Amino acid sequence: RAEKHFLPAKLINGGIAGLIGVTCVFPIDLAKTRLQNQQNGQRMYTSMSDCLIKTIRSEGYFGMYRGAAVNLTLVTPEKAIKLAANDFFRHHLSKDGKKLTLLREMLAGCGAGTCQVIVTTPMEMLKIQLQDAGRIAAQKKLMAAQAQLSSSSGAGAAEPAVERRPTATQITRELLRSKGIAGLYKGLGATLLRDVPFSIVYFPLFANLNKLGQKDPNVKAPFYVSFLSGCVAGSTAAVAVNPCDVIKTRLQSLQRGVNEDTYSGILDCTKKIWQKEGPMAFLKGAYCRALVIAPLFGIAQVVYFIGIAEFLLDMLPKHRA
Repeated sequence: RAEKHFLPAKLINGGIAGLIGVTCVFPIDLAKTRLQNQQNGQRMYTSMSDCLIKTIRSEGYFGMYRGAAVNLTLVTPEKAIKLAANDFFRHHLSKDGKKLTLLREMLAGCGAGTCQVIVTTPMEMLKIQLQDAGRIAAQKKLMAAQAQLSSSSGAGAAEPAVERRPTATQITRELLRSKGIAGLYKGLGATLLRDVPFSIVYFPLFANLNKLGQKDPNVKAPFYVSFLSGCVAGSTAAVAVNPCDVIKTRLQSLQRGVNEDTYSGILDCTKKIWQKEGPMAFLKGAYCRALVIAPLFGIAQVVYFIGIAEFLLDMLPKHRA
């Protein structure tokens, strides 16, 4: 396969993979965000299924896809950068085509994770506000209903006003107006703390699992081996860095529910979660995240390794001729 298409093809493949993956698993990601953000004071959901059922009842079927437009717009450059950067670093860290050592594989993953946060941080920032808006609205509605019941008569009480939920464009404008570009990069440190270790675990694990399915080092592994390798490596890395994901989600949430803590930084967030919710709180949404990441990266690696983009780019000169 011609090397002239190397970088464009990798970018296109990563983008296609991201779009397919996000479309398939977004509702689970919404449940993960809401489960991670709820604190012990006012728990709205008991599990992923409970969260999704309540979301459909209160917000309709498309309520599960709140924030999906942001993800679908930005996941293409995010996944493209992540996968292409890993290949770039692996290529430059390999000596004369020799097999990479585990340390060099981890360094390549570290480079990929660092590059992707340029897109990941603002994407996650906007997505979290949209995903969590329904939980906060439902919590306020519940509190208003409880207040009506506890009042002496309760009769003639006005219905709580329906809140208009902001769009991604409105949130972006407000953040840029009030805090500048730094507003979109709130939680950058926590995002790095999650994505760099994730890539350090994921990419070497995937590469080594995928090699097990290769009969010949010069021939690609079957697509199902790439899919399963992506699933196993993705879910393993996702669970491993879930504490960092909980911290990132809490720090990036601009709106808080009733009686919920606010945080000044990574250390403050870690301390308050540990003291008030216990160590198990750092595993909130872990199985949701594993369910999101496993197929997302499984699909990503299949598209990436099949090389749809290389085929399309190779066809272009033929049509021009």
